[in-house]
Amino acid sequence: MNRFTKFDTLKLGLTMFALFFGAGNMIFPPLLGQLAGVETWITLVGFLITGVGLPYLGVIAVTMSGVQLNDLAGKASPLFAMIFPLIVYLAIGPFFGLPRTATVAYEIAVSPFVSSSLQTLVLAIFSVLFFSITVWLSLKPNKIVDRFGSILTPVLLAIVTLFIVIGLINPIGEAGPPLEPFTENFFAKGFIEGYGTMDAIAALVFAIIVINAVKLKGITDKKEITSITVKAGSIAVIGLSAVYAGLAYLGSTSRAVAEGSTNGGVILAKLAYALLGNSGLYLLGIAVTLACLTTAIGLTSASATYLTTIVPKISYKLFVLIICTFTTIISNVGLTKLLAIMLPVLVGVYPLAIVLISFSLFHRLFKGYHEVYIYGLSAAGLIGFFDMLKAFNVDLGPVTDILEFFPLYEQGIGWAVPALVFGFIGFTVASVQGKPRVQ
Repeated sequence: MNRFTKFDTLKLGLTMFALFFGAGNMIFPPLLGQLAGVETWITLVGFLITGVGLPYLGVIAVTMSGVQLNDLAGKASPLFAMIFPLIVYLAIGPFFGLPRTATVAYEIAVSPFVSSSLQTLVLAIFSVLFFSITVWLSLKPNKIVDRFGSILTPVLLAIVTLFIVIGLINPIGEAGPPLEPFTENFFAKGFIEGYGTMDAIAALVFAIIVINAVKLKGITDKKEITSITVKAGSIAVIGLSAVYAGLAYLGSTSRAVAEGSTNGGVILAKLAYALLGNSGLYLLGIAVTLACLTTAIGLTSASATYLTTIVPKISYKLFVLIICTFTTIISNVGLTKLLAIMLPVLVGVYPLAIVLISFSLFHRLFKGYHEVYIYGLSAAGLIGFFDMLKAFNVDLGPVTDILEFFPLYEQGIGWAVPALVFGFIGFTVASVQGKPRVQ
């Protein structure tokens, strides 16, 4: 009889931690801590909900629905099952997730050693080299990525833990008053900041890795797979929450050495130097670069594989080359500018992901009616679209006055109540029409 032992659960939990921690996510808690200052902890709670809790629920939602994102999105409609996964793969791939791997690695490992006049040139050279290696390794067997990940994630975790412990024992400064844009609505600001990790939408893709890991033990029952995922995921949640809390704390004490930094990568580099000198910079730089490379290989492979199902006439190898060439160009806008573009787009995409994940967890409660998903997602998507335009500083005119009537709009989640209301309307419509229960 096949059994999933406690040790197997622990290993799967650490795998989930590795998938979601990556290297790019390290940049968000330090900046959050520096800007939130004495209000770091309430802000961090909001961040952990969307940066840790929601990805956890996302993996569970997919395991309950099937084996991949298309199964989950298909609960709404076949059209949504085609469009939404494409948006997700493009977001975590060539448009945002992949470019961030190179820019974070550059910001932490290279930028501190380069003069301001040469930053643009060196970033261009670094990104070309970074994605050339990514192309080469993405064409190799997946075992290469597995070997990198199994070694580098524990090393990266050990280095980050070292910095956190030293920072706790010998703080380099004190938390100050909150700075813009964290001077009010602390919880809500943290909630929106958690979008930047991109983990909630990445979870919808990474879930297949978790499912396959369980199936390799001969377990195929959906309920048992979900149960194991819940247990393993709780390990990842605890680990991620602890590390993010530690990094946020370091950020809250960082103004003495990194005040005015435009992104968390700069803060991390300056913290590393303040805590361990040049050796800290070298140590962190090498670990982060290799970890980012591993993440880049995984995202490139996943994106290329998916795109071949959309355009089968283009080979996997050609898609890898196209993706990395495009990503190299995008990477050269720099981390700060990339984040300025990425976060508004995620403001528009995340409501769809949150509603899809949340509704799927209560699928049986509302009999699985497609109308519940369609109505709820439509409401969230429409408001999310306007929120995205607002985040890009587009003047919405009288539309803003209408949106401000929605509950929680000022807190950045004005889509939540309309999604619930329209989801209920969808349930009512389906019930009146006598629609049969959907599995």
